[in-house]
Amino acid sequence: MVRKPWRQKAYCYDPETEINDCLYEKKEMDSLGVFPIGDKVYILGSECKRYGMNENQYLYELDPATKETILVWANEESIGSSMGSDCRYGKGKAIKVIGDTLYFITTRRTGSHLYKVKPGEEEVCVIEKAGSVDDFDVNENGEILTVAMWDGKLQEVYGVEAEQKVTVYTRLNESVLSDTYVARYEKITVCSQGQEIDGWVLQPKGYDSTKKYPAILDIHGGPKTAYGEIFYHEMQLWANMGYFVFFCNPFGSDGRGNDFTEIRGRYGTIDYDNIMDFTDAVLEKYPQIDEKKLGVTGGSYGGFMTNWIIGHTDRFAAAATQRSISNWVSFWGVSDIGPDWGTDHQMADIYDSADVLWEHSPMKYAKNMRTPTLIIHSEEDYRCPVDQGFQIYTTLAERGIPARMCLFKGENHELSRSGKPGHRVRRLKEITEWMEQYLK
Repeated sequence: MVRKPWRQKAYCYDPETEINDCLYEKKEMDSLGVFPIGDKVYILGSECKRYGMNENQYLYELDPATKETILVWANEESIGSSMGSDCRYGKGKAIKVIGDTLYFITTRRTGSHLYKVKPGEEEVCVIEKAGSVDDFDVNENGEILTVAMWDGKLQEVYGVEAEQKVTVYTRLNESVLSDTYVARYEKITVCSQGQEIDGWVLQPKGYDSTKKYPAILDIHGGPKTAYGEIFYHEMQLWANMGYFVFFCNPFGSDGRGNDFTEIRGRYGTIDYDNIMDFTDAVLEKYPQIDEKKLGVTGGSYGGFMTNWIIGHTDRFAAAATQRSISNWVSFWGVSDIGPDWGTDHQMADIYDSADVLWEHSPMKYAKNMRTPTLIIHSEEDYRCPVDQGFQIYTTLAERGIPARMCLFKGENHELSRSGKPGHRVRRLKEITEWMEQYLK
C-alpha cells in the first residue's frame, strides 16, 4: 500500500473533450480551491509551513503556461464560518466569484461575516453583524442574500444592501421561540496569559440576584472553531432549567488570525489557563453562582478539554465528556482525519516523541480524576474513535468514581449536530439528568 499525500493538485476538466489538464502539480498546498476571476485563474490554499494544518489560505495567481504561482493576497484570517451551533443542518457555500471579485465568508473574533476582495487589492467588508453568516449568494447585479443566525435567533434569510442595510425576508423560525425564554448573551472579556479571552454568560430563567444557582461551563470543539452570540439549543435549555451557562474562546480558537490559532504542542496548557481564568471571572462577577455546583461539558476538543480539566482540578461537581480524545498515543493511526493530524497538532509522533504525546494526554492524569463523569460516544465515530471514551470510563469505574457511559449506535462524530432526532434528544437528556443529579 502506498500512502496518499495529503497535499493536493488542481485540475481543469473539459467535459466535451474529456481532457483533464493538471493546472497545479507541485503538491505544496492544502485546502485547494481553484477560481477563475476575470480572465485569470487563482488558487486559494495554504502551504502549512508556518502554522501546520490549521494555517489559513492565501490567494495565488496561477500562470497556466509555467504552472507557477504568484502570491496576490496574504490572508491571515479564516475562510468560512466556524461559529458553533447545534441548530444547523448541512453547510452552505463559503466562496463565490462574481466578475472580478471574490466574495467569501470569514470568521472574525466573535462572529462570521461576509467580505469581498479583488486580487491585488484590500479586502472590503460587505456585512459585519454579531452572529453568523452561514450561506450567501450574489447575483450579477450585486444583490446579496444570506442565510444567517443573527440577534440570537435561528436561521433566516436576509437581504443585504449598500451600507450594510439588512432586510428580513423570512420568519420561518420566529414562532418556535415566540413563547420561550431566550437568555441574552452577556459578553465578558478577560485578560489571561497575555491574551484577551472573549466569553459569554447566559442567565437562568427567572433570575433572582438574591438566590444561588448552579452553572455549566460549555467548551467548544475544534479547537479551531469559535463561540459567539449564536443560538445554541443545549445552552438555552439549561438556562431555562435554572442554570447559569458560560462559555469562551480560549487560545487556539478561530477568528483571530493564525497567531491566535497556533495551539500546536500546547494542548492543555495556555488553553486550560484561559478557561480557568474565565471561570474565575464569571464567578467573581456573579456571586449568585454556587461554586460547589459547577458542571463542565464539551465535545471533540471540548471533550478532550473536559477530560483534561477533571485530571487537573476538582472544582467541578459533575462532568460530561463527549466524542472526546483521551490518549494521543492510542489515537495515532485510527482516526479518519489521518495519521498526520495528531502529529501536526501535538508536534510529536509515536516513533521519536511518544513521551510528548503522553504528556498532553488526559489519561496520564487519570489517577487524579475524582469528578463524577458521564461519557457520551457514538459507536461509529471514526474521528475520535470510541476507545478514547472507554479509556476514561474504565479508569473512573475501576477506581470507584461515579461514571456512566452512553454509546449511540448508528451515530458518528456529528451526533449533537446532525444525529437522528431521537438520539439527539436522548443525548441531551442524559447530559441534563447527569447535571441535575450532581448540581441540584
